[in-house]
Amino acid sequence: MGKDTRNRTLAENRKARHDYFVEEAFEAGIELVGTEVKSIRAGKANLKDSYADIRNGEVFVCNMHISPYEKGNIFNRDPLRERKLLLHKEQILKLASFTAQKGYTLIPLSLYLKNGKVKVNLGVARGKKNYDKRNDMLEKAAKRDIDRQMKERNRY
Repeated sequence: MGKDTRNRTLAENRKARHDYFVEEAFEAGIELVGTEVKSIRAGKANLKDSYADIRNGEVFVCNMHISPYEKGNIFNRDPLRERKLLLHKEQILKLASFTAQKGYTLIPLSLYLKNGKVKVNLGVARGKKNYDKRNDMLEKAAKRDIDRQMKERNRY
């Protein structure tokens, strides 16, 4: 029986696409302990309000909440601790050049399993203004109306 090669999303930051324009996305490994992996597999991770930071040539994800594993007792770690992301040096330099520009930040978009390993989809994002959010909401509403009209038209 071979390994499962499909990507299975374990946690998603839905608010990120609402609050930011995602310019580019990178796949990164994440340094975790065993009880954190078990907790993530159980769906107990929260990416809301999380962000990534570059310090001393290393990328850390901050404010990502991973609930303590119920059966983990003494092996559980702090749910909000900073976790190192595993990237190639060229990727880190590219991310650093993006974040050096005004208005760009690194946001974890999702956590997923790939070949049995937990991976993070890290997005380079630029903040949206309120009018951008309103425009997006209007576009979605218009698309919904068009789809509804097409569905009604195709029914007859």
